[in-house]
Amino acid sequence: MEKDSSSPGPITWCGIIATTCVLLFLLQKILWLVVPFFLALVLYYLLDPFAKKMVLSGHTHNFAATTLSGIFFLVTINVLLFLYPMVLSHIDGWQDTMSRYMAGGYSLVDSIVKNFEQQFSFARNAHMADSMRVSVTSLQDNFAQRYLGTLIFTIAAWLPSLLLVPLVSYFLLKESNHFRQFLGQAVPNAFFEKILFLSHAIDRAARLYFVGLIKLAALDTLMLIASFWMLGFPAPIFLGVAAGILSQVPYVGPLIGLVLALLVSGTDFPGDVGMAYNVAILFGAIRLLDDFVFIPAVVGKSLNLHPLLSILMLFVGGTIAGVSGLMLTLPILGIVMLLGETLEIILTDRRLMARHAYAVQLRKLAAKRDLILPN
Repeated sequence: MEKDSSSPGPITWCGIIATTCVLLFLLQKILWLVVPFFLALVLYYLLDPFAKKMVLSGHTHNFAATTLSGIFFLVTINVLLFLYPMVLSHIDGWQDTMSRYMAGGYSLVDSIVKNFEQQFSFARNAHMADSMRVSVTSLQDNFAQRYLGTLIFTIAAWLPSLLLVPLVSYFLLKESNHFRQFLGQAVPNAFFEKILFLSHAIDRAARLYFVGLIKLAALDTLMLIASFWMLGFPAPIFLGVAAGILSQVPYVGPLIGLVLALLVSGTDFPGDVGMAYNVAILFGAIRLLDDFVFIPAVVGKSLNLHPLLSILMLFVGGTIAGVSGLMLTLPILGIVMLLGETLEIILTDRRLMARHAYAVQLRKLAAKRDLILPN
C-alpha cells in the first residue's frame, strides 16, 4: 500500500520537532537580525501583489522592487527621524507617566481585593489586602528606576535595525525568482518535481500565515479602538493599536495588553471597579472571537498543524527563546514540517530513488566513454 504523504511518520516528526528546537535556539542568538528579516518577510508578502501588478502593466521587475521598497524606506526613515529624538527627550516624562499609571493600577488592585474581602471571610482572615498592598507598593517604587529606563533605551537601540527591513524586502522582491531558479538548478532531475512542489507549498503557507496574521491584527485593532472609544478611554486609538499589535504574540501579548488597559482604567477611572471588569470582559470576548471565529476564517489552516501540537510547541518555543520563540515557533515549525514531509516522500518513493540511481549510473557511463581514447 502506498504511504500517505500527508501524514509524516514518527521518526519524521521527531526530526521536525528537534530541528525546530535547534533553529529556535540558534535564531535567538542572532535575534537582532532575525526580527528585521521576519518583518521584511511580512513586508515582502504585502508588497508582492503590487509588484506583480506593476510588472503586468509594463514595468520591469527591478523597477517595481525598487519603487515599492524605496517608498517604504522613505516612510521608515521619516518615522525613525520623528520617533528617535522623541524617545530620548521624553524618557523622564514617560517615567513619571508610568509611575502615575502604576499608582492607578495599585488603587485598582486595592479596591478589587477589598471588595473580595468583604464578600469572602477566608480572604479577610488571610489579610489579602495588606499582603497585596505590600507587594504592589514595592513593585510601584522600583519599577520605574529598575525596568522602565532600560526598556526605553532597549527600544531606542533597536529602532535603527528597522532600516534593514526595506533593504531585505527589496532583495526578496527583486531576487525571489532568481533564487528559485538557483535552487532548481542544484536539484537532481529525479527530484525536481517534488522540490518544485515543496517550494510552492512553503511560499503558499508562509503567505497565508503572514497575511492572515496582518488581517487578524487589523481586526483586533479596530475592535479594540471602537470598544475603548465607547467605554470613554482617553487616547483610544493609541491604546487600541498597542493592544492590537501585542495580541498577535501568543499568550503573553493579550495579557500585556490587558494589563495596560487595566492600568489606564485604574488611573483615569479611579474607584470604578466596574470599568475594570468591562475591560476584562472585552479582552476575553476578543480572545474567544480570535480563537473560534477569526483565526479559522482569516488565518485558516495555512500551516496544517494539529492544535495540540501547536500549543505544545508554543510552550517549547517560549522556553527556548522567550517572547521571540512564541512569535517564531509556528512559522518555523510549519516550514520545517513541509521540508520533513517532502524529504520523507522522496526517501520512501522507490521509483524516485531508482530514477536517481539510474541517472547517476548514466552519468558515470558517459564519463567513462569520454575517457576512452579512439584507436
